[in-house]
Amino acid sequence: MLFDRAPLCLNSAIMQHRKLGKTGIELPILSFGASSLGQEFRNVTLDEAIRSVRVALDLGLTFIDTSPFYGRGMSEMLLGVALRDVPRESYILGTKLGRYDLQHFDFSAKRVAESIDVSLHRMRVDHLDICLCHDIEFVAMQQIVDETLPALRKARDQGKIRFIGVSGYPMKVFRFILDQTDLDVVLSYNQYTLQNTRFGDEMIPYLKEKEIGIMSAGPFSARLLTNAPLPAWLKEPTTVKAAARAAAEYCDRRGVDIAKLALQFSIGNPDITTTVAGSANPENIRNWARWINEPSDQELLAEVLNIFKPVKNIGHIEGLQENN
Repeated sequence: MLFDRAPLCLNSAIMQHRKLGKTGIELPILSFGASSLGQEFRNVTLDEAIRSVRVALDLGLTFIDTSPFYGRGMSEMLLGVALRDVPRESYILGTKLGRYDLQHFDFSAKRVAESIDVSLHRMRVDHLDICLCHDIEFVAMQQIVDETLPALRKARDQGKIRFIGVSGYPMKVFRFILDQTDLDVVLSYNQYTLQNTRFGDEMIPYLKEKEIGIMSAGPFSARLLTNAPLPAWLKEPTTVKAAARAAAEYCDRRGVDIAKLALQFSIGNPDITTTVAGSANPENIRNWARWINEPSDQELLAEVLNIFKPVKNIGHIEGLQENN
């Protein structure tokens, strides 16, 4: 049997929730990122993918974040299979649009309408709770204001989307958009971690003033803050990588997985509604749900933050130079 179709005991874990800006909804402080379902990082079996989704929901990670970019549609398609027998009201679903391959971006109004319909079909749902413009730093961002967001609002008026926003890496992208128009939510990634808190330092006060829903992804910063070998595609400077290895080894000597400390740190900011973490390994998800309910070692945290102090907030250029 490929996977267990027994009824889920949904939301069985005790999971803290926080309000998402002025949307009127609440999200779990830890959410499920479905990028791994698209085999972005390794080969994934169908059984692993479906069990990961089921375990996440059962443990209370009831917001699911995906994109047509992840696996070039594979993530959304597998979510459609995994969620087939799950009551729609028991989870909150978000996807993105605009990025479809490494160098393929299309934020035109025509593609917005097409992309939303395709995502709905793949995931076998009649509406998206959240839809984000994906990695807007790779394009001339004025198009997002003038064409993409109006098209998203049209889809919202049609009942296909509840809330709209943008995602990106450079801090500049959020202020550029929000100085010109309104959004419901934003999603930052890899910028609220043990090593890099630029999102909190530079953007959260601004977002709170505007009552924008605040979401963060990547508490492990693309494996930087884990014991896993660092991938060749990781863009961080060598000084950052060296500090991360030193921090991981220090935690190991203290009997703590640095990933645990990293996750606890990221979810610890009460101004961030949810932190999105992704894996196609159900055991990882079980560990995360357990860790966030365990006390954080504040002494160890202070020591690790001190290790990162010389490279604090050092990142990389992502997208067009003018958007950084």
